[in-house]
Amino acid sequence: MARKKVIDLDTYSQLDAWAISLHEMYRALRKAGFAVDLCLAIITDRDSYPAWILPSIPDRMDPIPYEDDDED
Repeated sequence: MARKKVIDLDTYSQLDAWAISLHEMYRALRKAGFAVDLCLAIITDRDSYPAWILPSIPDRMDPIPYEDDDED
């Protein structure tokens, strides 16, 4: 009997979790009988599925405050 591999979710970054969830969503759609082009269309259209299915895309860029030097 084969042993199941245990996955430690703490080792994945947010980007890894996002990419894995996209891949799993694609595989589930293909298993359900959707065509490849339709799977890709569903995955790329964020309005076609609820927000809880995929984690949010990591936002690593800190907003830089805008300084207007022209007002001086």
